[in-house]
Amino acid sequence: MTVVRTSVVDAETVEAYRGTFAASEDRRDAGDELPPAWDGILFPFAVPLADLRPDGTPARDGVIPEIDLPRRMYAGESTEFFRPVAIADEVTQTTTLGKVVEKNGASGRLMFVDIEREYAVAGQTAIRSVWHDVFLEQADSDAPARPPRTDPDAAASADWIEELELDARQLFRFSALTFNTHLIHYDRAWARDVEGLPDLLVHGPLTRILLMDAVRRHAPERTPARLEVRAIAPVLVDRPLRIAGRDDDGVTRATLLDADDTLLATAEIAWT
Repeated sequence: MTVVRTSVVDAETVEAYRGTFAASEDRRDAGDELPPAWDGILFPFAVPLADLRPDGTPARDGVIPEIDLPRRMYAGESTEFFRPVAIADEVTQTTTLGKVVEKNGASGRLMFVDIEREYAVAGQTAIRSVWHDVFLEQADSDAPARPPRTDPDAAASADWIEELELDARQLFRFSALTFNTHLIHYDRAWARDVEGLPDLLVHGPLTRILLMDAVRRHAPERTPARLEVRAIAPVLVDRPLRIAGRDDDGVTRATLLDADDTLLATAEIAWT
């Protein structure tokens, strides 16, 4: 299953992201390089309303087969950067289905699905990524909560720490930018009553950009070759968050933590 799309990197789309999540950075215009990981705002979802699942995620997108599990989450990714993409470039995105693995866990049946994306400019591959999504059974409100995994050493041993807090306006804007209709990001009743979360969930694809942005701010002269992201626990709106970064043998590790040192996500960036 393969879908090929072509689009021009639009300066106003990039500016919409910058103005919402990276306002301290300069505006970028035609010919300026797109920051690494901002490929996540290119190629918004393009699925008709009739082809959405009840939770707002795609049921039929031409790549992933229909899966009979009601919940879908971003679990992480592996992305390689080969050459820059610039604003006003014409980019061709080729999306194919990767591995599909079914498992049974403590919460029931799961399906792990890899989505492989390649971004090419003038026939040359610029970015190649494999995103990992997981499909799950209905949330069980009676199931005991899994104890949080903490990592106090991540902040204690960090070379730098950035603090942030995301609100519902930002989540709505990211949903609008990416045409992401997953109800978990903007419908509190759905997030709480159906998904079993305390509040709205921050998008996994947004989290990966924010982690890369933080790392880039502390190493502006370096060029990333590879980004590995792992989502570990729900990132919730209106919560104080910290990104703790540390360099280790040429690799930068960024850890997303809440105020209680609960481990939410990790990123590992290898440099050229």
